[in-house]
Amino acid sequence: MFKLRMISVLLLGLAVSGCASIETATRNAPLDVTSVDAPAIRVDVREIRVSVPETLRVSEANAYLPGGDIVWRGDPPGDRHEQVKAIFEEALQRGTSMMGPGTVPVVLEVQVTRFHALTEKARYTVGGMHGMQFKIQLRDAETGQLYGQPDLIKANLRGYGGQAAIEADRMGQTQKVRITDHLAEVIRRELSGPDGYVAANLRSRAAIGQL
Repeated sequence: MFKLRMISVLLLGLAVSGCASIETATRNAPLDVTSVDAPAIRVDVREIRVSVPETLRVSEANAYLPGGDIVWRGDPPGDRHEQVKAIFEEALQRGTSMMGPGTVPVVLEVQVTRFHALTEKARYTVGGMHGMQFKIQLRDAETGQLYGQPDLIKANLRGYGGQAAIEADRMGQTQKVRITDHLAEVIRRELSGPDGYVAANLRSRAAIGQL
């Protein structure tokens, strides 16, 4: 009798644990429950607008972890804000071109908030992390109406150091090449992936016939 009672208690415990909900992280999940059955959204990027505010502070200090919002040595000395803007423009053009045809005409607006690549000292010793952050926002290309809320995207990329950095440069995989390729893939995922910005912000609109 005691063994039967213990087995019953164990089975009951298993049943309760099996019914417990598992909390998962979501990214800007729309609140409208009708979005579950919404069709996939494909955007047609008609225009790309990139801004790199002058308020972002540039650091030219050759330290492992310099301060500042923009740390960039992949181009000759010059206007770092314009150099970062050019990198993003090329990356976004490339990333959106990989998405295929879309049905929702949009303007893609990106505001860079951080661009922290490796200094010479870090690149040729220990390496580190390229830290890129930017805000993304979509507008209706015809009416200018905003779609969803601005979202902060963190697009970090491991940076090579020491001999690995030297070998990467020799093969043409410079910081600029790797960062541009990485940002292109990030924006492609955000605009066409199932967990990206478009899926999170436009899917509920499609469910209620607004797209």
